[in-house]
Amino acid sequence: MTTKTTWPLVRVLRDRDAGLYLSGVVVSGFGTSALWLASGMWVKDLTGSDGLAALCMLAMWLPTLAGPLLGGLADLPQSRLRSTGRCPHRRRPLLIGVNLLLGALLLALVYVDAPGDLWLLYAVLFVYGAAGVVHDAAESALVATAFEPSLLGDFNGLRTTATEGMKLLAPLAGAGLYAAHGGAGVALLDAATFVLAAGLYAALRVREEKPAPLTGSRRRRTAEGVRHLWAHPVLRPLVLAGGATMLCAGLNGAMVYAVVDGLGHSPAYTGVLYAVQGAGSVAVGLLSGPALRHLGAGRFAASGIALLALAVALRAVPSGPVVLVCSAAIGMGLPAVLIAALTSVQRETPGALLGRVTATAHTLVFTPNVIGLAAGAALVELVDHRLVLVALGVALLATATALCAPPAGAEAVPHR
Repeated sequence: MTTKTTWPLVRVLRDRDAGLYLSGVVVSGFGTSALWLASGMWVKDLTGSDGLAALCMLAMWLPTLAGPLLGGLADLPQSRLRSTGRCPHRRRPLLIGVNLLLGALLLALVYVDAPGDLWLLYAVLFVYGAAGVVHDAAESALVATAFEPSLLGDFNGLRTTATEGMKLLAPLAGAGLYAAHGGAGVALLDAATFVLAAGLYAALRVREEKPAPLTGSRRRRTAEGVRHLWAHPVLRPLVLAGGATMLCAGLNGAMVYAVVDGLGHSPAYTGVLYAVQGAGSVAVGLLSGPALRHLGAGRFAASGIALLALAVALRAVPSGPVVLVCSAAIGMGLPAVLIAALTSVQRETPGALLGRVTATAHTLVFTPNVIGLAAGAALVELVDHRLVLVALGVALLATATALCAPPAGAEAVPHR
């Protein structure tokens, strides 16, 4: 048993349950990243349509809009006696069930081999996205009970490192597997990763408390999570800043091909920029815990957004070395507000509300990213991308400034 004087990051890494959690993140994240790339390639090969290929991402993201409602499933008892409110709810079995469901669901994709079968692919991706919302809400709530509040930042940082690390490796593996065995091969790989992740969650030793009996209608229970988030002096500014940041990040992402073109490189060079950005995200994940303890959630998020603002604006400079450095800085700056917001949700939310509040926060933070990507795709055809990048830098700097002076009580003592 490690003592509390041990470096917090080491304490998390030595924790058996943390290792199982992170292994599950790595395994399922690998499969998800591989399928994310392969699904678009699959549709493109079957139809030749860029628009239909883009619908794959839309199908996966669309359920995020129902985050407050779907997240409530992570706060409900799961048994035949659910309607009585007397039975215990366990989020670990819910995680296991969601992973097994997705593993079984992905097997249906082996039947997709013609344009007329694409409805099945889109349907599976939609359920995939909805299950992901429930999974993330349940996982966040379970993690909050598994670790003391002072270690949540370290764990969430390591989770970001694991996720971004998979984004560096999985697309290449997925592309290779797709080239060799087609989309069905990638779907089978992803199914296997979910089954393995379910086994890892089953090995957890987290002890969960019995919840209070259910009260009120489903609509009222959903609204409770929204009200908690909106009324909280820490969570509301962080989540709003996260949404504004992700909106700008989406617009910035839509400019990447114009940036590459301005450097005189082929579109394939975007892979290099994304790899460098991913490396920056891997690095910041390791530093998040100490940064949160030293700066607090608001200042840590503001520092990351300010770094992102500088990097996005400087991408307007047509210089290869400058753009590479900016890509690394974007990778370091962007996750800061996401880690700060998630950690604060876990610290500042009662356990009975965590599923709903987490999913609501995800909806408010990540939906603007999709809007930004769509708006940026249109804007890049109408306006010089360099002007857009400078404007985004200014908007991000304003967002960071707003977080530098949080309201009184913003760094509140955690609930647990």
